[in-house]
Amino acid sequence: MAMKPNIELDIEELILHGFPPGDRHRIGAAVERELGHLLSERGLPAALGHGGERPSMDGGSFEMRPHARPEAVGAQVARAIIGRFSK
Repeated sequence: MAMKPNIELDIEELILHGFPPGDRHRIGAAVERELGHLLSERGLPAALGHGGERPSMDGGSFEMRPHARPEAVGAQVARAIIGRFSK
């Protein structure tokens, strides 16, 4: 049986524009949950397999429907992060 790699992902600062500041903790928790889900489901992106440390990364942009729940925003942010590592 193959062992899954032990991954430590440290996001020092996540900057999101256009979202209520009061939602920041719920968005952050959703990002963490979705990243864990995506990494365990899809495995480690090749860019991270060899020590993918980056001083900064632009996650790009995405569209959300007005008044989207913080959990949906966080999940979308996580998918954008994983997508950037896959490029």
